[in-house]
Amino acid sequence: MKKKNIHIGLYILIPFIFTGITIISVIITYQFLCSDIPQHASSLKNIVYLVGGIGIIVYLITYSIMRLIFKPLLLFISKTQKMPIFSHPPAENEETPDELTNITRVFDNVASILDKVEAKELFPEIIGSSAAMRNIFSQILKVAPTESTVLITGESGTGKELIAQSIYEHSLRKDKPFIKINCVAIPEGLLESELFGHEKGSFTGATGLKKGKFEIADGGTIFLDEIGDMPLATQAKLLRVLQERQFERVGGTKTITVDVRFIAATNKNLTELIKKKLFREDLFFRLNVFSIIIPSLKERREDIPLLANHFLERSPKPAKLSSSTLQTLIGYSWPGNVRELKNVLEQSSILAENGTIEQYHLPDFLQKKANSMSVNVQNDNITLDNRLDLMEKEIIINALKSSSGVQVKAAQILGINQRSLWHRIKKHSIDVNSIKNLQ
Repeated sequence: MKKKNIHIGLYILIPFIFTGITIISVIITYQFLCSDIPQHASSLKNIVYLVGGIGIIVYLITYSIMRLIFKPLLLFISKTQKMPIFSHPPAENEETPDELTNITRVFDNVASILDKVEAKELFPEIIGSSAAMRNIFSQILKVAPTESTVLITGESGTGKELIAQSIYEHSLRKDKPFIKINCVAIPEGLLESELFGHEKGSFTGATGLKKGKFEIADGGTIFLDEIGDMPLATQAKLLRVLQERQFERVGGTKTITVDVRFIAATNKNLTELIKKKLFREDLFFRLNVFSIIIPSLKERREDIPLLANHFLERSPKPAKLSSSTLQTLIGYSWPGNVRELKNVLEQSSILAENGTIEQYHLPDFLQKKANSMSVNVQNDNITLDNRLDLMEKEIIINALKSSSGVQVKAAQILGINQRSLWHRIKKHSIDVNSIKNLQ
């Protein structure tokens, strides 16, 4: 027989604890007085009445205070638990939590939701509310108001430029220039001229004086994208600017002093490049004052529905995803990250005739991935239970899709109670928020 725990309400427990402490204090005080003044021990009956009376008074006072404090709190807990945006009630076979655990759970949900709201308000251009991205937002808010150099690393297509832009927008230099330069997009022979500028006649084609990016960015911020592809010769000159904030134009002799903040980004492993003598170690240490590592898309799959919804709304041909297509997108590893996801969605939305992207609208490599992920029900190696589980999961997803992710409505569609639905969602690891975000 399963052991059932008994939960005592906070209204009873806390006043009882305070009353017990008071009674123990009175008894200890009485014993102390009796040891010093024996005549105080003459009336035991009166002392018992006194202790009991004090206990009742303390209990009633404490209970009244608890009611005053906890009634609005518990009312808030009760209302919030009924809201679809919050965590759902425990499953049928899950023990009902005590009041303190319940309060903690609700406030954890409140903190999480407020965290997501804050992220959306402070970083409207960056789509993502996963824990990994909220951690990045926290780092941005900490480093942005400082003058520290920031090195952003991450795979291609993860949005390093957006992070750099956000650092600038939350910095004290946000009203000053923000100059971007892609170190790999400019030919090696012209990169120094772009960075430092040149004097008239310093080389063939230099028909006049040209200010470089550092000079233009004076007082503001300069963003050096793909810093790992910068030539070694230019790295040495960049190091001087980082150390002394001084440089000379190409072909010039006048030393120019600038006040700039540096943000650099790369999709390469600079430590490995240092070992191969392709990147200066001293430059790396100068750049790597504050490091931000951007997670790949496969490390924040819960953001895929948000990103998909964002891109599809802005697609040349707006569309929505079917539930099976969404599951395919979430299950893919995305080596090209957010950029690849955006391209796939734009292509698929163009092919979608009725405004809904099905799996057959996806590129071939994703269709093959979907086929390899889905279990072939004709396969003799698949048990009946597994086949039924797959069918049940698909039915629940479709019901959630029809109800815009509202579980009460989905339960009505399926003809089961909400607790039973919650248990099945947990069993199949269905991401309800992903479905809800697509509506």
